[in-house]
Amino acid sequence: MEAKIAEADFWNNPAAGQGVMRELTRLREQVGVWQTLGRSLADTLELAELDDEALREELSAEVERLSGQVELLEFQTLMSGEYDDENAILAIHAGAGGTEAQDWAHMLQRMFIRWAEQHRMTVEVLDTSAGDEAGIKSCMMSVTGRYAYGWLKSERGVHRLVRISPYDGSSRRHTSFAKVEAWPDVAEEIEIEIDERDLRIDRFRASGAGGQHVQKNETAVRITHVPTGLVVSCQNQRSLTQNTQVAMNILKAQLFDLARRNQTAEIAALKGEDVDAAWGSQIRSYVLQPYKMVKDHRTGHEVGNTQAVLDGRLDGFMEAFLRHSVGQGAPATEENTAIPEE
Repeated sequence: MEAKIAEADFWNNPAAGQGVMRELTRLREQVGVWQTLGRSLADTLELAELDDEALREELSAEVERLSGQVELLEFQTLMSGEYDDENAILAIHAGAGGTEAQDWAHMLQRMFIRWAEQHRMTVEVLDTSAGDEAGIKSCMMSVTGRYAYGWLKSERGVHRLVRISPYDGSSRRHTSFAKVEAWPDVAEEIEIEIDERDLRIDRFRASGAGGQHVQKNETAVRITHVPTGLVVSCQNQRSLTQNTQVAMNILKAQLFDLARRNQTAEIAALKGEDVDAAWGSQIRSYVLQPYKMVKDHRTGHEVGNTQAVLDGRLDGFMEAFLRHSVGQGAPATEENTAIPEE
């Protein structure tokens, strides 16, 4: 790739050139980690060969540091999918249940934002549909950071909440559902031809906080891809052009992911793989009453500290899913798409 960049006509195609540069930067980062580790190991071995009593404390600390790095790299091999190291687009949809389900969707949005912040990732809310009384009906966010999709693909599916509803005057226990979707944000790196005749584009005024924040022009956009029924909307950018571009990028990512999952399903059908009997049910339950527990139904991983999980402590669930997927030989892109009725 470096030799290709050095060719005189490399930048004759700027778009292709930028794609090569992005890929080269990614590969350099990956190789650089291993090269740095290799040098550190060589230095540590030389230190050990000295067999100096005065250096043993320093040597022990260095071995511990290198062991941590190796464990991290070993874990990252679980995210060896073609797009696992890409940014992600995350969507949350409230299920049936009105205000209770919409509040649950908002709680999930906060949970994922907290998780991303803990991993020093950047989150941008691209579109939000506010709830009737509280919470949100749906939202779409971009999560920018290395392995964002590799982590978040484990969250695809239906999430179930059991609690005493703060919106029920009789203080009854309610069960709510919300669906989480995730796609790799690869719109700028893939070639997908979209026929404009297949699109229905609606423009509307972006909602705001009121007063001077209410848009007087139609800057928000909703794009429907008629053949697949995919609908994407964006209203958080400053202009109609910017919202349209963001929405088109999200649509490209969704179409790409849909084609990729359809191909996986076709291969699975040809191989005659078993279908999970629990397909369509929740992947994880968050129980706040009568006891406190969060349990992932795919892996059996569970945690009693529900508040920590809702504050973004999700790594244990994500890692358990990734290890389970590798151990079972199952594709890590399997998801539950149907939101159960209450």
